[in-house]
Amino acid sequence: MTDSEHYQKLKLELRRGVLILAVLAELRDEHYGYSLRKNLSTKGLEIDEGTLYPLVRRLEKQELLVSEWREENNRKKRFYKLSEIGQSTLKKLTMEWNQVEKTLNEILS
Repeated sequence: MTDSEHYQKLKLELRRGVLILAVLAELRDEHYGYSLRKNLSTKGLEIDEGTLYPLVRRLEKQELLVSEWREENNRKKRFYKLSEIGQSTLKKLTMEWNQVEKTLNEILS
């Protein structure tokens, strides 16, 4: 395995947890899949559909999100938002993220 392959593999591992936190944070406001993906991308976090949709379904199964189908512009869309459990979990994960970031910045300096 080359240096570049190692880097790519580790980069993907690092992104996994970050994506969960980003999706939860973005779903403080209601979104359907495309708008969620677009908002994350606009903020600098690219995520492909093959990653996003399984992730939101898993988070909903874990009761962190709730969803409902609605018609918009003559198309049915599934809208997602944080559940009560998702809101409290996001709060705790944000606190954890801030602590990890502070510690890691100290270690990397």
